Amino acid sequence: MVLSIRNRFAGTVSEIVGGAVMGTVAISIPGGQTLTATVTMDAIKDLGVNIGDTVEALIKSTDISLATGGTSGLSIRNKLRGTLVDVDSGGAMSVARIALAEGPEITAAITRAAAEELALRPGLPVTALIKSTEVSFSAA
Repeated sequence: MVLSIRNRFAGTVSEIVGGAVMGTVAISIPGGQTLTATVTMDAIKDLGVNIGDTVEALIKSTDISLATGGTSGLSIRNKLRGTLVDVDSGGAMSVARIALAEGPEITAAITRAAAEELALRPGLPVTALIKSTEVSFSAA
């Protein structure tokens, strides 16, 4: 299956927290960072994932925000630290490529105005912010 989702990370399930309807799945990705996905308990059951299983995390580039400063005081679970590699800007939107620490690259699509306000440039330390409800995964 071919998908248009740019951000795909192979990882290992490190924690599953179940609830009545929804649960969270923590996925350890290369470079020592963790992604948390919030999905239905039915999805966890249907995929048959357990701690230690390999999964592929999927995140649309439009579901990623960027920060150049501190990120304390946010409810966003996923805060992936990295270094800006490149920014490609068009009329309204910009695409930023971020190299995660010792791991893969992640791509964020943000408005051109935001990219300009943040003064994004290669080499700048940034944090990719992703709500856990925006992380999907598939069983490998």
